[in-house]
Amino acid sequence: MKTLKNWTLAGRDGATVTLDVDRGRHLRIAVLEDDLFRVSLIGSQGWRLDRSWSIAPAGDVPFEGRHRDLNDGFTCPDFTLTETDESLVIQSATIRLTVLRPLQLQWQARIGDEWHSFAQDRPTGAYMADSRTCAHAHFLRRLPDQQIYGLGEKAGDLERSGRRFEMRNLDAMGYDAERTDPLYKHIPVTMTRTADAGAFSVFYDNLASCWFDLGNELDNYHAPYRAYRAEDGDLDYYMAWSPDLAGLTRRQAWLSGGTAFPPRWALGYSGSTMSYTDAPDGQARLEGFLDSIAENDLPCDSFQMSSGYSSIGAKRYVFHWNTDKFPDIDAMSARFADSDLHLIANIKPCLLQDHPRHAEALSAGLFIRDSESDAPEISVFWDDEGSHLDFTNPDTIAWWKANVTSQLLDHGIGSTWNDNNEYEIWDGGARCHGFGQPIDIGLIRPLQPVLMTRASRDAQVDHAPDRRPYLISRSGAPGIQRYAQTWTGDNRTEWKTLRYNNRMGLGLSMSGIFNIGHDVGGFSGPRPEPELFVRWVQNGIFHPRFTIHSWNEDATVNEPWMYPQVMPQIRAALALRYRLVPYLYTLLWQAVTNHEPMLRPTLMDHDADPNCRRECDEFMLGRDLLVASVIEEGATTRSLWLPDNGTGWWDFHTGIHHEGGQQITLPVDLASMPLFVRAGAVLPLSTGAMRADPSLDGDRVLAIHPAPGDFVDAAILYEDDGDAVDALQGNHWQLSMALRGDAQTIDLTLRAQGGWRPHFDRLHLTLPASETRKLRVNGQDADSILLRDIPHG
Repeated sequence: MKTLKNWTLAGRDGATVTLDVDRGRHLRIAVLEDDLFRVSLIGSQGWRLDRSWSIAPAGDVPFEGRHRDLNDGFTCPDFTLTETDESLVIQSATIRLTVLRPLQLQWQARIGDEWHSFAQDRPTGAYMADSRTCAHAHFLRRLPDQQIYGLGEKAGDLERSGRRFEMRNLDAMGYDAERTDPLYKHIPVTMTRTADAGAFSVFYDNLASCWFDLGNELDNYHAPYRAYRAEDGDLDYYMAWSPDLAGLTRRQAWLSGGTAFPPRWALGYSGSTMSYTDAPDGQARLEGFLDSIAENDLPCDSFQMSSGYSSIGAKRYVFHWNTDKFPDIDAMSARFADSDLHLIANIKPCLLQDHPRHAEALSAGLFIRDSESDAPEISVFWDDEGSHLDFTNPDTIAWWKANVTSQLLDHGIGSTWNDNNEYEIWDGGARCHGFGQPIDIGLIRPLQPVLMTRASRDAQVDHAPDRRPYLISRSGAPGIQRYAQTWTGDNRTEWKTLRYNNRMGLGLSMSGIFNIGHDVGGFSGPRPEPELFVRWVQNGIFHPRFTIHSWNEDATVNEPWMYPQVMPQIRAALALRYRLVPYLYTLLWQAVTNHEPMLRPTLMDHDADPNCRRECDEFMLGRDLLVASVIEEGATTRSLWLPDNGTGWWDFHTGIHHEGGQQITLPVDLASMPLFVRAGAVLPLSTGAMRADPSLDGDRVLAIHPAPGDFVDAAILYEDDGDAVDALQGNHWQLSMALRGDAQTIDLTLRAQGGWRPHFDRLHLTLPASETRKLRVNGQDADSILLRDIPHG
């Protein structure tokens, strides 16, 4: 690749400044928001791929993508442009960008009345482009006082400095959560915290395979640097600045289209295992799960059917039912519906070469095509070879939707699990339809799972237009969260997976993908021993996706009742999960409406506390709960840092108040689930619920955790009927809670709004046992209040 050095100002057109650079290329710099700029390098022949599917500030893009020349959805504020002999300065209200010679960009942010440098290109060659291919690279300076986060679900520590990562979607079965790279998703965004100039993110809008070197590479000819290298596509990146990391996460979620709003039941426990559907009596095994849930009197909301229902022999054939295993599909789905459990079916985007419907799809032209012929591409898939469906072809989308409908939805199976969709096609020139403009698969591999999931979503919406859809997808790119929940794939059963799965999930969440979880109990490898299984469940209940799933080497199944001797601990964990559903649902609503991450590292809410910048095994669930799961084998104590939040923390279980900004050590046993509540919070809780369906959840507690002394705080509770499509348009109930206290009194002021009414008629109010101040609710001494007595409007 050659370094691009020379530039001249070509002109300004609205929000965009264009520079002419070496060998007929153009560098465009667009001011999209005061705190968000876009930098695009365009070749002499124009864009390599003139469309994007990741950028969606208005909430979504057309199926065929958004043209890269568009700045729609951004406010495009005014800015100043100043040119001298040696530089060009582009300045908004928040960011000042200086372009120097040779070509390099220097970034400053206005903090108060001063400008502070927050990012700089490498001065000894910042931009490189190959003269024969579309490979390219971008280099930034790497400073020792910076910490780097993001890149989605990467293995290992949450802070990424000093390592090298690859974006190349793989089916990483049984991965090592500390070391394996690459993994399932393509999330090319980093967030960098600086010492005194806030934080910045760089999002490369390119779906081709790429590499991030964040300090692993050293070159004596350059000062310390970090590198982004891509083998194809366009160099088109978005630079955002924020005073803190939380602002960057919200910006990234908004920029990539926000978060889907699934039904409330998706927050309940979901059962799953490959063993049931692989068994010769698959239907009986699935129905046996219902019997066991009832016999053990356990809460549960759904079951995720693995792909064994579609088997012929040992192989999988999407949209094919094995009626020997499943002789009466409709009766089975009716039994699940009668038990208030939702079925979710696994579907895959590759048809094996002996698939009963391969010839049908081939004659209709639904497959991605080989790079050198009109034949379909052939790739290794599930112990055989097959051809991948092309979701950039409208005919494929229509075929897929019709089959999702006829083979699943019409049988009462209302949700889809879009799996094995990494599109491991290594013929980079294999041709996709591209909605009439052919595209090499090497440019859009991570897009195919996004469009696959979108097609499944559309089928579900068309079939049940009055209900919000629920979907899962294992692979994808920025934008997958607009349609589906995701998880960290086929993890391996070992103790360290607990620790590093948590960090992988936080990486996804910081990167704008909030509705996530892990395979609880471990998917691949040996069965978990009782202690590990208990700890995995106790940790899993604090994640948006809570699914016990397995494919154990000894053919056992991870089930809540797998070890009778620890059933009391499993039952207690499940009960706590369902107590927290009102809080979790409010967090989900805030993720959808305000782009607030549900899971977050402690540093995100406590940036001023230097101890929160260290790697740790605690995390925040919303802003009010600090989770400190026990993840060490044989632990008898749990040490943790309580972040310095100014008000302290209440132990959820004991009601003891602790000051923030200190290390504490707790005694633990197998039943322990250390959990702390931010002092000043009001925690909405359920009591005794066995389903997440609000019509089956007939009570609500507001657990008030006041701060010491004089304080003022606020909270929100969000409720709706669980799946109404117009919930965000007013068909909901929203309770605003203003909390204040002094030495004698705690005052809670409640006000409701929205057109829906909950099924409970009263709010019960609690305080920690050690709290002696008098409680008043809307000016009256009370420990409960009827909903009809709460002001509305």
